[in-house]
Amino acid sequence: MSKRVWIRALQIGVVAASLGVLAWTMHDREPETRHVVKADSKRQQAPEFALKDAGGKLVHLSDFKGKVVLLDFWATWCGPCNIEIPWFMEFERKYKDRGFEVLGVSMDDDGWKVITPFVEHRKINYRIVLGDDKTGDLYGSVEALPTTFVIDREGRIASVHVGLSGRKDFEDAIEKLLDDAPVDSVGVKRANHS
Repeated sequence: MSKRVWIRALQIGVVAASLGVLAWTMHDREPETRHVVKADSKRQQAPEFALKDAGGKLVHLSDFKGKVVLLDFWATWCGPCNIEIPWFMEFERKYKDRGFEVLGVSMDDDGWKVITPFVEHRKINYRIVLGDDKTGDLYGSVEALPTTFVIDREGRIASVHVGLSGRKDFEDAIEKLLDDAPVDSVGVKRANHS
């Protein structure tokens, strides 16, 4: 056997052995628990804002207190945003009656002249407001679009998704928060009668 063939066989053997060891160590492991939302103690209050919708009405985040909110920073030109929007429309339909709302914060520089036809063409069924850099800064300097926050009934950020995320990640977070019992004003969980 030539030296090159022997070295190649040795390399293949090392790789095979490494894969075998890896498979053996993974075999007895418990599956990792997927955390779809932050623990209650790790949640921070979502910053308050006042932004205008297409009709010029001022919308405050506090208007949604008591509801689970998917707060999506997006733009009409954003490819990944266009992938997520149909999911969010479906979530709005599916969960609205359980105390859930989607709120889209458009970061389009051209404002309503590009947002309105986009929303009408796609028949977006949830509320859209026009955001600005100040609002993006309140939420940790939103630099990538989409950036989406899932906010619990108490107005706290339960999960953050930067860039295109999986539909199931959003849905699992929404369902978990909708199933959680609401907390009263002194921090005691109430029975959930939804």
